[in-house]
Amino acid sequence: MTNFKKLGLVFLILGIIFATSFFIKSNKKDITKYETTQLNKATIETKIVATGKVIPEDEVEIKPQIPGIIDKILVKEGDKVRAGDLLVKIKVVPDEQALNGAEGRVKNARFVLENAKTEFLRNKKLFSKGIISEQEYNNIELQYNQAEQNLKNSENDLQIIKLGSSDGSSVTNTNVRATVTGTILEIPVKKGDQVIQANTFNPGTTIATIADLNIMIFEGKVDEGEVSKLKKEMELEVNLAAIENKTYPAKLKFIAPKGTEEAGTVQFKIEGEVFLDDEYTVRAGYSANATIITAKKENVDALSEAVIQYDLVTKLPFVEIEVGDQQFERKDIKLGLADGINVEVISGISKDDKIKVWDLTKPNKIKGWEK
Repeated sequence: MTNFKKLGLVFLILGIIFATSFFIKSNKKDITKYETTQLNKATIETKIVATGKVIPEDEVEIKPQIPGIIDKILVKEGDKVRAGDLLVKIKVVPDEQALNGAEGRVKNARFVLENAKTEFLRNKKLFSKGIISEQEYNNIELQYNQAEQNLKNSENDLQIIKLGSSDGSSVTNTNVRATVTGTILEIPVKKGDQVIQANTFNPGTTIATIADLNIMIFEGKVDEGEVSKLKKEMELEVNLAAIENKTYPAKLKFIAPKGTEEAGTVQFKIEGEVFLDDEYTVRAGYSANATIITAKKENVDALSEAVIQYDLVTKLPFVEIEVGDQQFERKDIKLGLADGINVEVISGISKDDKIKVWDLTKPNKIKGWEK
């Protein structure tokens, strides 16, 4: 019984050794069957995608010429207007200090005029009698005329402060008119709002913003690593988020000479003129992407970038071509333009060569060379 147990134990140990040996040998065999591919003709192009928005080329802010309170708003956002159209009427609220000063200047001008008139009438009689010379009389008459004109100017100034315009004036400051032809983009005021005119210390209150929506530009930003590839007059393709399956052609018109840092990267602003059509209404502020083709080659020999390998020492590209049944040989190649999917092959292989589609998880066994 003891011998039988010993014999069984020996057979068990031998079985384990045989199974282990078989398992190790089986795993040493490369059972992977590699697929192959060949050169194909392709069009390869490199692109830069810039994100941004479309905006009118020119936006004009309309501001009042006098301070006051909005009395009437005669247009609304989205209306199309022509230069000279009346937009808003303003009710003048005179500044008390300016009003007092203007009234004081009118009184002083009247005093001066009364005195000048008295002197003029007195010297007129003396001149008629030949007591004073003609030159002296003319000087007195000039002073009288100047005093008369000063009074008119002071009264006009007072009327402008009170009413916003003077009698006989073709321009009424209380009427705010469009200075350009276009579409009303925004009216940031409402009836009853107080407004002021632009001055040295204040940009003034914006009554309305007008722009020509037929002339739009794409405004976006590109990374500093890509801005060197751009040149003016490059063609762009602009896609709007609000309009699906529609692409607008554009042309690059501006590249910022100075970048701005955003989230740790330097961005450069670009602008492109967008060529619109009548199919859709393009509104100011639509978000957009612009695709810029920086290089393009058509009908060239190409391979998928997935089959390209790089030497660990020289960093030069190579592929493995089939020389026998699942036997491969290394071939150094020269590459050209790449788009991230396909790459141009300039030299090193022919169209008849079968190139190995290699697997990163398996070791390479190349005839005459081991990786």
